[in-house]
Amino acid sequence: MKFVFFCVFLANSLCYPQHKNIEGVVKSYENDAPLPYVNIGIAHKAIGTVSDKNGFFSLSLNDNATQKDSVTFSYVGFRTKKYATSELNNKHNIILLHPESVELNEVVVSSTKIKRKPKKIGRSSKGLGLTHMNFYSYNEKDVDDRLSKEVGMKFKIKSSCHIKDLNFKITSNDFTSLKFRLNFYKIIDGLPSNLLINKNVVFEVKNNFIGWFKVNLEPHEIYLEDKTEAIAVSIQWLESVKENNRSKYFAISTAASPLHTAYYREKTMDTWSKSGQSLSFYLNALCE
Repeated sequence: MKFVFFCVFLANSLCYPQHKNIEGVVKSYENDAPLPYVNIGIAHKAIGTVSDKNGFFSLSLNDNATQKDSVTFSYVGFRTKKYATSELNNKHNIILLHPESVELNEVVVSSTKIKRKPKKIGRSSKGLGLTHMNFYSYNEKDVDDRLSKEVGMKFKIKSSCHIKDLNFKITSNDFTSLKFRLNFYKIIDGLPSNLLINKNVVFEVKNNFIGWFKVNLEPHEIYLEDKTEAIAVSIQWLESVKENNRSKYFAISTAASPLHTAYYREKTMDTWSKSGQSLSFYLNALCE
């Protein structure tokens, strides 16, 4: 009885109601349409996921969660919304996000022809192919634990560039279908911070593909200015279809490098970590 009394009256403690999942659907306030692959999580507590293609989500809470923690719902083109975990006790939560009007920077087209040269930004070699960055980690119980996980690289931008495509070397793949989101981040204090490109770039890797995979970015018209200096580019796990019940591996070729930085985080909105690795992961660009 003393323990129950303690949990009831100490709202800021780690005690939490017995249910450990927050479930529901995310929709647009404007037209009630479901929003796919919305980032959902509690900052810096390794609690995060993404909604599925129909807007449904299931957020698993760990022992770090408290009733006053804020669950954040974030999606490009919509206003970010936050709820205290205590507000989301309903198993059928409906989250409505409001569209956000984004002011676009003016694009000035000069009559003077600017010469742009092809450039590869990042590591375009697989090296010996002896080491790999795997999306699977030892503490994962199921493939779905990977929802919202991100892996990427730091790139230096020394001139204004038009980004044509992203390429990365897949060395193992146990999935008939994988969907990722490509994210471009500003770097602040050595770690990825705010999104640099407000575009929802989602791509699919099909049929257990292994080898160099290209993500065509021409339709998205992505331009980076020389003043950007350094950026982080990541791929974020959104959805998967396993080849069989034992499927769990998906890896990118990498090599140890004191001159390069790889970034990774287990869940969206979690704290970023970095390592001295160089993924086989590069951008094709046309640069001034």
